[in-house]
Amino acid sequence: MNNFDEMNRILNKQKEFFVKNGPPSIDLRIDRLQRLKALIMDNRYDFIDALNSDFGNRSKNASMLSDIYGIMPSINQAIKNIKKWNKVEKKSPNFPFGLLGAKSYIKYEPLGTVGMISPWNFPVNLAFVPLVSIFAAGNQVMHKPSEHTPITSSLLKELCDKSYDENEFATCLGGPEVGESFTQLKFDHLLYTGGGSVAKHVMNAASKNLVPCTLELGGKSPVVIGKSADLKTTAKRIMFGKTLNAGQICLAPDYVVVHKDQKDEFIKETKDAVSQYYPSLKDNEDYTSVINQKHYDRLKDLLDDAIEKGAHVDEINPSNEDFSQQEFYKIPPTIVTNTSDDMKIMQEEIFGPLLPVVEYDEIGEATALINSKDKPLGLYYFGNNTAEENDLLNKTSSGGVTVNNVISHLQQNDLSFGGVGPSGMGRYKSFEGFKNFSNPRAYYKDVSFKLDKFFDAVRPPYKGDIEKVLKQLMK
Repeated sequence: MNNFDEMNRILNKQKEFFVKNGPPSIDLRIDRLQRLKALIMDNRYDFIDALNSDFGNRSKNASMLSDIYGIMPSINQAIKNIKKWNKVEKKSPNFPFGLLGAKSYIKYEPLGTVGMISPWNFPVNLAFVPLVSIFAAGNQVMHKPSEHTPITSSLLKELCDKSYDENEFATCLGGPEVGESFTQLKFDHLLYTGGGSVAKHVMNAASKNLVPCTLELGGKSPVVIGKSADLKTTAKRIMFGKTLNAGQICLAPDYVVVHKDQKDEFIKETKDAVSQYYPSLKDNEDYTSVINQKHYDRLKDLLDDAIEKGAHVDEINPSNEDFSQQEFYKIPPTIVTNTSDDMKIMQEEIFGPLLPVVEYDEIGEATALINSKDKPLGLYYFGNNTAEENDLLNKTSSGGVTVNNVISHLQQNDLSFGGVGPSGMGRYKSFEGFKNFSNPRAYYKDVSFKLDKFFDAVRPPYKGDIEKVLKQLMK
């Protein structure tokens, strides 16, 4: 049996199970979430070790923060609110049917089986946080984790196979060929998290079966620093987000736009911040490696292209370490200035510890720069000028916004997460995530049979002026 046939067998089995048993009860959904919580906490150190092995060096503390405890609030919120989210929404029937006893309502029902393709950068978090919304909505799941983190992916399968029946959750391991077959399955919904270029292929494959998609992508998330910002605090917050997981985050600040008179001071503060976080880098377990040779070479190519086209590159290397020979694929945080639009570093999502810094004379230049590119997943503004903040945000668009920090809107449990345009479609987390993986089924219950005579006026054979009757009914 080939990959497609085996995965199709599992999918058909899940669909048959759903038809036979109907939507899972609230208690069963909560139980699935509680099992997920136990799975993560009971095996957290194994996850940390697996992540570290896959990356060569991945900060164990950062992994504990993001891929373990960072998942818990989403699970707890869903367990607490799932009954409320699942309540029937009463709607108002058209006049005069409501007066006659008719009822209209929306009932959120599971879609069925959701296919989920998760990425390598946060292979635990970005598998399980969306899963919370999918389980809360009452769906079954088939999961294709990334082949770039094979140890973590194998551990995910092993643990999920123990915690869930195949009818509830099934993991499909493999490389690009498995991923390609996976996207061709007739899911009830498909979630993909990753790069935009691959997303086009995913969406194209899904479209052949009319499978609706949620795409969580990325893009060039900008940071705009107003003149009113505290540069020291701003630099610390930006560089924490930029160096977390070595910048391999879909919401990582991609480039900074700062007033020309504050650029030099800002760069100085970024260096001070990095030096405080990481007094050394090469053998520092808190500073994460780039995932593999391919991505390391891609980042080096971005730098080489920028230098060739006139950019100035300022490597932040507090201990002046030699990175020409190293065990892992570490790249020091690097500030890139004197950039131009024709540089690849200003065109492509960076996804690494490289940070272009662009200067402006007037804040409107920052707005124009943002709008010259695809709508980003995140947008960040630093400053205490409310009018400036509102003007920037009203004239731009992004999946989400954080003011006076970076990435933090993702951490808010009651906010949904998703992109807009090329940075993604669909949402997960919170009530919006529950709705995203539900069918908002419309119900209408008509008036009593005893009152049927009231409808004779709009039935053939028509008598008199039907328009007068319709005008009364449509008030």
